[in-house]
Amino acid sequence: MANFRVFMMLILTVFVLAVCVESKYMVYDTSQCVVNDKLNVHLVAHTHDDVGWLKTVDQYYVGSNNSIQGACVQNVLDSTIQALLADKNRKFVYVEQAFFQRWWRDQSEATKDIVKGLVSSGQLEMINGGWCMHDEAAPHYIDMIDQTTYGHKFIKEQFNVTPRIGWQIDPFGHSAVQAYLLGAEVGFDSLFFGRIDYQDKAKRKADKNLEVIWRASKSLGSSAQIFAGTFSGNYEPPPGGFYFEVNDDSPVVQDDVNLFDYNVDERVNDFVAAALSQANVTRTNHVMWTMGEDFKYQYAESWFRNMDKFIHYVNKDGRVNALYSTPSIYTDAKYAETDTWPLKKDDYFPYASDVNAYWTGYFTSRPNLKGYVRMLSGYYLAARQLEVMKGRNKTGPTTDDLGDALAIAQHHDAVSGTSQQHVANDYAKRLSIGHKEAEKMVAESLACMISPKPGCASSANNIQQCPLLNISNCPATEADLSSGKTLVVVVYNSLGWKRSDVVRLPVVSENIAVYDSSGKEVESQILPVINESISIRNYYTAAYTGKSPSSTPKYWLAFTASVPSLGFSTYTISSKNRQGSTSVKDAIYKRTHAGNDDIEIGTGNLKLIYSGSDGKLSQYVNSRTSIKASLKQSHSFYAGFDGTTRLQASGAYIFRPNGTYPIGSQKQNITVLTGPIYDEVHQKINSWIYQITRVYKNKEHAEVEFTVGPIPIDDGVGKEIATKFTTYIKSNKTFYTDSNGRDFIERVRDYRADWDLEVNQPIAGNYYPINLGIYLKDEKNELSVLVDRSVGGSSIVDGQLELMLHRRLLYDDGKGVAEALNETVCVGDDCRGLAVQGKYYLRMDPLGEGAKWRRSYGQEIYSPLLLAFTEQDGNKGTDFQVSKYSGMDSTYSLPDNVVLLTLQELDDGKILLRLAHLYEIGEDKDHSVITSVKLKKLFAKRKITEVSEMSLSANQEREEMEKKRLVWKVEGSKNDEPTVQRGGPVDPQKLVVELAPMEIRTFIVTVGKPLAQRLVVRPCFQETSQLDLHVTT
Repeated sequence: MANFRVFMMLILTVFVLAVCVESKYMVYDTSQCVVNDKLNVHLVAHTHDDVGWLKTVDQYYVGSNNSIQGACVQNVLDSTIQALLADKNRKFVYVEQAFFQRWWRDQSEATKDIVKGLVSSGQLEMINGGWCMHDEAAPHYIDMIDQTTYGHKFIKEQFNVTPRIGWQIDPFGHSAVQAYLLGAEVGFDSLFFGRIDYQDKAKRKADKNLEVIWRASKSLGSSAQIFAGTFSGNYEPPPGGFYFEVNDDSPVVQDDVNLFDYNVDERVNDFVAAALSQANVTRTNHVMWTMGEDFKYQYAESWFRNMDKFIHYVNKDGRVNALYSTPSIYTDAKYAETDTWPLKKDDYFPYASDVNAYWTGYFTSRPNLKGYVRMLSGYYLAARQLEVMKGRNKTGPTTDDLGDALAIAQHHDAVSGTSQQHVANDYAKRLSIGHKEAEKMVAESLACMISPKPGCASSANNIQQCPLLNISNCPATEADLSSGKTLVVVVYNSLGWKRSDVVRLPVVSENIAVYDSSGKEVESQILPVINESISIRNYYTAAYTGKSPSSTPKYWLAFTASVPSLGFSTYTISSKNRQGSTSVKDAIYKRTHAGNDDIEIGTGNLKLIYSGSDGKLSQYVNSRTSIKASLKQSHSFYAGFDGTTRLQASGAYIFRPNGTYPIGSQKQNITVLTGPIYDEVHQKINSWIYQITRVYKNKEHAEVEFTVGPIPIDDGVGKEIATKFTTYIKSNKTFYTDSNGRDFIERVRDYRADWDLEVNQPIAGNYYPINLGIYLKDEKNELSVLVDRSVGGSSIVDGQLELMLHRRLLYDDGKGVAEALNETVCVGDDCRGLAVQGKYYLRMDPLGEGAKWRRSYGQEIYSPLLLAFTEQDGNKGTDFQVSKYSGMDSTYSLPDNVVLLTLQELDDGKILLRLAHLYEIGEDKDHSVITSVKLKKLFAKRKITEVSEMSLSANQEREEMEKKRLVWKVEGSKNDEPTVQRGGPVDPQKLVVELAPMEIRTFIVTVGKPLAQRLVVRPCFQETSQLDLHVTT
């Protein structure tokens, strides 16, 4: 009993002593700035918030579906703002405006004022600033510009600031266009990223060349270079235990001497060791620590509390200097420290994270989503033009929803094809919703343009469009016209030059004819719709709309439409007995294995020759250019490496082939369909690959329409489908691919300019992203292939080009998405592997002549003719007040080397205008020259009152941007670089814009009201101009 009393008194004594220990409120000194004679560790607090990946964008924002991933961006922003208010020295950077604007619109005015104060003081800095952190392989440069502009506009309007730092920390490789166009040309002083080839990174670490001056444009040279830094790791904190989310296992800084596990000295030593290690691979006495990662700072105080302590105790230790920083502060410190930096050219593709992990599969992953994004991108460009011509209606319909959906779709896990399936479905759903809203706006605009009168928008319901025309589905054109009705086709051209192109429409009768707006019959052609097309049409119409099509077209009607620049033409289709003309049956010529006579396709300058012995393509002949060359095509599949043995698998990101296998028989039956406008060759390569090759009478390239899928997997093997074109061109390992549809970059097989490449994956390691095209050449000829969406491609053998068309894989590649790339489509209980339908375009030219086609026709692929349909009573001509129209002076077209990238009415009624030179310096002897655009002709009959040249993203005046941008010097430079051509200032009287090769110029144009205020009713068939049609709806 006595022992028990002693024991109890001892416990009581300990308890009293514990209670009586003096508590102390600790104030940490976090005010440290840069110290010149010490190693400075810049702590950059950040979160990386994917705009969709494992969860949808909305699920990530609100924090739902956490069984997949515990992530809530709303918590990140709520928590971070409170943590910043606790200490004025704390700093944080944020990127993704698609999330931030969701959060912003839910805040009170008081909270908004507080956040504006944080932005103004520099505690909260918006960097990169796009709607998302876009991918750099799969997007087209126009989409990259648009989504960046979308975010920068929001930041400027809300905070009156302009981001000055590029922050592309997660994309899987980095493009030249990102550096010079979405970096320097938007006014960024630096660009930071994490992922480059593991061999490249190792060499750069050894040489202290992680940070460079990236001069990515041959044409713009030093005028568009940028300071670019690769992180020594990825974009997370350095090794050594510096993660501080509440559930992370890094040891916190425990500085309470009255508690167990006091570790200040140990943690300071860890910090100093990590800092010195990074300093060994970095120039100057400044290193950046990226303190954050995916969806971190959901409880921000946990991070900031530990960083407060590190800054306080590390600086007391004195060996290195720690400070709260941002990439802007870091960039300024680097600029002040060293005069010159090593030079980097070209790009950082392809990216490999280790020996067998080449991230080149995603160049093709989810090809239908890639095609959908590209199709809607061209539609969005045209729709915004039409919105300007009608006048923007703020109450709707507008193009805003489509702009938002497209901006989200540029995210590096969206158009890249690397999200989970339910997220890919969400991207497509958003695009579809935006498209439907934009379709309404387009219908209203066209209704008011063809019949400009008050209340004209009400007739928009009579105008139909056909979003499923690519799968032969267009209800408007499948109407029965035998009762005397006439179908009117409105054909809109969004390009700044006149064009003629073939329009192909599914119809139910061959007894029809086409007439122009004056009632004159236009040459047309009827060919049958094949069974394979009907099968795809029926299944995918039901999948997309939820119901099967009510009719089945029997024929394709084709005619050539001639359309003025930035305008439309109208055509009518009506019933007519085609007796006496060539019948459909006469147009079909079937070729079997019998006989050895070659088969010649094409009635114009271009002829394709198919071998009579095996039915395969054998020769390309152009009578105008005197080219007669061997050209062969084949199909094959790469077996995807599986992951069953814990080795690297082929998946959504990774391309790792395990053997190459030919597809198709040695001999093929072909079906030839001929007509006055074009000929077709139909080839059934196997049971799941069908190909139609078209040769147009008035064109000198071949159009190849392919259907691939469902790819069979019942043998347990994932497959990656490629087509190859083989010539005798002596390409010497060299070929050329585009950078986001803009510059072409020389590629050399098994070679990297920046280091001695160790070849581990000879196929995957030579694949590159293609958005516009790929070509090769020798001393005589060029072979070019253009594409209608992002794909991967290469030249694995001299004289040969290949494209990867489709992928279906059975194993996850272990890079985060946690799903196999095994896309399926279901209609009820009928589930099938995904089939993809697309096009590519092929041409051979004499050396030096291919650029004209690649540039001009490449733009036509991006901006196809926009078609709309309505019915009228039986006249052959149209009953419209305006049946032909040009949005600019009808006597004027843009120069052949200039394209109109953006014509968009802003909220204040001003016009956002972008003009781009299409050619690189030295690319073409005629078109790689400075050129000019006459704004008075472009804005015909509307007085321009002011023109302000802006940065590429239109958030600051160009002159202001140039004045404040840092000018970096290159190591070894002797100031003897050739002078870079740029267009001169715009004279306010002459209003002429000059453009040098590869230059894009952006303007805000203030225009007065149309000179003709009254409604002008014109006779039928009268051509008019944009500004007469600006009417009240």
